[in-house]
Amino acid sequence: MSDILEALQNRILVLDGAMGTMLQRYNFSEENFRGERFKNYPTSLKGNNDLLSLTQPQAIADIHKLYFEAGADIIETNTFSGTTIAMADYDMEDLVYELNYESAKIAKYVATEFTNRNPKKPRFVAGSIGPTNKTASMSPNVNKPEYRAITFEELRIAYKQQVEALIDGGVDVLLVETIFDTLNAKAALFAIEEVKEERQIDIPIMVSGTITDASGRTLSGQTVEAFLTSISHIPLLSVGFNCALGAEQLKPYLQRLSHETEFHTSAHPNAGLPNAFGEYDQSPKEMQTLIEAYLKDDLINIIGGCCGTNPEHIKAIADVAQNYKPRLVVGV
Repeated sequence: MSDILEALQNRILVLDGAMGTMLQRYNFSEENFRGERFKNYPTSLKGNNDLLSLTQPQAIADIHKLYFEAGADIIETNTFSGTTIAMADYDMEDLVYELNYESAKIAKYVATEFTNRNPKKPRFVAGSIGPTNKTASMSPNVNKPEYRAITFEELRIAYKQQVEALIDGGVDVLLVETIFDTLNAKAALFAIEEVKEERQIDIPIMVSGTITDASGRTLSGQTVEAFLTSISHIPLLSVGFNCALGAEQLKPYLQRLSHETEFHTSAHPNAGLPNAFGEYDQSPKEMQTLIEAYLKDDLINIIGGCCGTNPEHIKAIADVAQNYKPRLVVGV
């Protein structure tokens, strides 16, 4: 905890960009996803990016390296869908521990390599904990508003397994991200606190929500302030927003968050909004200009990129971030 806290006091930390965007460059086939080990697996595996930590570990390591070379201080593990709930889509629930553990080990190995090269700039690994593909607050069936596809307890159990594996694999921070339903996030935070208590350890926690549209609310209907209130009972390293919006659209919500919280703040927006083909066109230079507006207004402690961002975007962000002091956090 002390290493990353010390770093946060000295500079704005840079988070990596999108893993999925980088993996698309490889254009992996079904056979590539399967590898030798899952050659005869009964279900289709293409699109299961977390599985690539087992079948294409070198590609995952290379992407981490590219982000560190671009100037990132923190990389995220390739575990966004690393719960039994999400892995049920591929009938791979039994692999969840291994997927998270191996993903964390790959990222930690690369981070250690870069830290050893330059001990004055330590690199960190954030265990990526995604929202799952189910929501505890809302019904997926408009005709049965009382129905829930998942319970808090089921989420807690699934998240606990993921958290244990990430910690065993050596992550420095846990990042509960892309939160569209705060009840899901609270299950993840409950599981983390449970593991911390059982193991008598302290590991920093980052929380990052998602404002889904111009209403300025999460998918489950919370405003910025309500979201913050819902998760502030736990001592967090940082709170912020990622995904759904580009840097320009995200700024007003980040301003509100920054003025309301005593935690460090984070943002990793998309590279603008998707075009008609679902692709992201915003250039690194355009994104850099928008991010600089965050820095000038003293809104941020941790900054990175989400959908559509690549090492070129992260380099542009890192280049401008080094010219600014981090947002002052009261009590740190």
